[in-house]
Amino acid sequence: MGSVPSTLDTAVLRRMRLARDTMDREWAEPLDVAAVAARAGYSRYHFVRLFREVYGETPGAYLARRRVERAQDLLRTANLTVTEICMLVGFTSLGTFCTRFKQQVGMTPTEFRRRARATDSSVIPGCFVLLWAGGFRKR
Repeated sequence: MGSVPSTLDTAVLRRMRLARDTMDREWAEPLDVAAVAARAGYSRYHFVRLFREVYGETPGAYLARRRVERAQDLLRTANLTVTEICMLVGFTSLGTFCTRFKQQVGMTPTEFRRRARATDSSVIPGCFVLLWAGGFRKR
């Protein structure tokens, strides 16, 4: 996390925290920067600048990082395909997911799963994960 400049007042920090909490809470939903910025009460570009100033990374990078962290948990513990995990954590493109995952973790999701499972054999059945994530809802 970046160091918070002294020029930012507590109201700005509160709004940035609200935006970050929204991304943490709704990470699996299709979120765009404009919607999160509107919730925080800023224009898209002003929000991106302030978010980077406060947290040291853009909102898009923060959200992608959080989604990859959640994907790591699912790859370790759930009996789901990489594509299913990609969609569950909020990515809409398998290629983007694999690219971001490798950039952040240093290996592909499949390699990560293979290494993680070599040390731990407890796997949650995919049907339980899908039920928990709302995968059986009628749309």
